[in-house]
Amino acid sequence: MIWLYSGFLALVLILLALDLGVFHRKAHVVSMREALGWSAFWIFLGLLFSGFIFLGYENHWLGLGLTPDMMGSVGTNVAGVGTVYNEGYSATMKYLTGYLVEKSLSVDNIFVISMIFAFLAVPPIYQHRVLFWGILGALLMRGAMIAVGAVMIQRFSWVIYVFGAFLIITGAKMLLLKTKHTDPNANIVVRLTRKLFPITQRFHGQHFFVRAGSKAAGEASETGMEILKDEVVDAAVRGTLLATPLFLGLVLIEFTDLIFAVDSIPAIFAITSDPFLVFTSNVFALLGLRSLYFALAEMIEKFRYLKISLAFVLVLVGIKMLTHAWLKEVLGSNFNFLVLAAVVFILAAGVIASLAAAKRDMRLARETGAR
Repeated sequence: MIWLYSGFLALVLILLALDLGVFHRKAHVVSMREALGWSAFWIFLGLLFSGFIFLGYENHWLGLGLTPDMMGSVGTNVAGVGTVYNEGYSATMKYLTGYLVEKSLSVDNIFVISMIFAFLAVPPIYQHRVLFWGILGALLMRGAMIAVGAVMIQRFSWVIYVFGAFLIITGAKMLLLKTKHTDPNANIVVRLTRKLFPITQRFHGQHFFVRAGSKAAGEASETGMEILKDEVVDAAVRGTLLATPLFLGLVLIEFTDLIFAVDSIPAIFAITSDPFLVFTSNVFALLGLRSLYFALAEMIEKFRYLKISLAFVLVLVGIKMLTHAWLKEVLGSNFNFLVLAAVVFILAAGVIASLAAAKRDMRLARETGAR
């Protein structure tokens, strides 16, 4: 299996290198058209990979499908534990369901990222760079969390029920509690970062760090606007390493993803405990987050009911996690397909309701203006 993960990681690194080193080498403002194009590209890659999943598990390439899946598949026994293995169809359904759930949960992350960029006044020209390195760090963190989660589920089967209950509670909180808009300055991560590193008052191009009094700390930005040197350039502090607001944004995004991963990792384990399916669906969902942000950031407020849909999805997968053996026995061989269909229906309902509400508000505004 080590060759399988090594090959997949090599593919991801090549894609990331092409993304930052070739297609986005020069900082620029990402247009809506470009963002939609890249979003379509990453979604296409994620769906295309499902073909590899089907063939790999059907033919047991490099040991795929030979690891028991505690969340149920073909040949499930009454307990649903220990003798369950994925073949091509069930693995593909689980991968697509996991990909869709992770992708939809990442949309909620966009709300927070937008708030972070607004708080720090990050110029649009530098936002892609921050998101690139933020998502690279997120991939490393999630990989570690998935590895730990897979070991826990294999060794302690009761963890499945803990995860399921946690998802139901999280979904209920999203439905019942109103989101509070807190002051980012009061965030413990912001305060700790400012204690560890002196933060410059201004952006310095694409730099996350600069030296006080260095050329980088006084050079013109790529927007053509002059970036003045910071005030702390006397002999006593000259050469001191300074963090820029861009680095502070990167730290906040990493911390945000860590918080969201606490919800998303149990959600994907509610669908499958196969570590390869969990990891690959997470990776492809995250790879398209940057372009999805630029495509949705300007109109994210229009999707007012999407958060409700996400809450119902979390409750659904939590219930599925708690009752997977019984549901599999009742629903039969189409169990995984029906779970995928239910997730699609809930998300589509939220999007359609949001768009209908936005259209209704626009009509009322025009009628009010006409009066």
